[in-house]
Amino acid sequence: MAATDFAQSDFSYGKADGGSGPAGNGDTGQSVSISIFANRGHLRASLREDAAAAGLTVSAAGPLQDIVDAPLRALGDVVLLDCPQVDGKAMATLSELDQRAASGGCRLIVSTTVDALDAVFACMDQSAPILLVDPNRAERVLALGRVLAEFPQGRLRELSENDRLMLLRLTEQVSQIAGRIERLAPGASPAPASAASAFSFEPAGSQGQARGAYAGREVARPTLPDAQMVRQIIRLRQLRGRFLDEELFADPAWDMLLDLTAARLERKRVSVTSLCIASGVPPTTALRWIGQMVEAGLFVRVCDDSDRRRAFIELTEPAVDAMARYFSEVSLAAPAPV
Repeated sequence: MAATDFAQSDFSYGKADGGSGPAGNGDTGQSVSISIFANRGHLRASLREDAAAAGLTVSAAGPLQDIVDAPLRALGDVVLLDCPQVDGKAMATLSELDQRAASGGCRLIVSTTVDALDAVFACMDQSAPILLVDPNRAERVLALGRVLAEFPQGRLRELSENDRLMLLRLTEQVSQIAGRIERLAPGASPAPASAASAFSFEPAGSQGQARGAYAGREVARPTLPDAQMVRQIIRLRQLRGRFLDEELFADPAWDMLLDLTAARLERKRVSVTSLCIASGVPPTTALRWIGQMVEAGLFVRVCDDSDRRRAFIELTEPAVDAMARYFSEVSLAAPAPV
């Protein structure tokens, strides 16, 4: 790594910051541009290499402080940011970037650590960033690929044969994951391509929720079971990992639903870090699930008015209704469903 590359910020902006992101980038004459903000020089170098390999234009690269020092300078179509530690200054920087990204239409890919996750999550509530926790290089590249898939093909360079093979392998892996997600919701109606989701919910009293014992008649929502019962179910699920490989039972959506149900009954608030742990999968994977379940109307993000560094996740009322009906149904057949 040459000392001159990262001794100072290296800006070379080609366009203004004003809605040039995926939602409104019809100007196919320009390639996708990327801004890189990371205090660690070796990481900036690695991100530069990955961007160059994809034929992307790096419009800015520098430490996080550059976001504050140059507020009028343009952001790229995609912003790669690394924030492993959070203090007051970093929180202000993240909040400013979140607002600029939300208003300007650019996409954010933010990497952080488990220790800083709650604070980073709390700061970024407007731009719907992709959050990565202690990612390796492959995870960063895959996240970049997910974002680039949103851009018109005319803004991306023609791929070499090696690039095509690599993307084909990534596509196959993503397709396999998507297939597993679909199987988690048997009987769910396929969502439109523009709003694909692994979950679907119908309003209370609709045909979808009038199945089983409730078919053909209006009923009040059953109450949730006792919190101790839900915690016992969670403990029984976790017990399997003592005797068999835990990966055989990965079911993050259900594990998070159970944890939030128990927390609601106990009148406790659940942080995003705590929910990631409850999911039983790596934090980055858990964050993708949380995002999808927020999008599906199962989870809701609740900010802590007394502490900007914290945000919590709760069940929405439709999710509470679904869980209550589920427990009511299965209690007829088994006292302790797992």
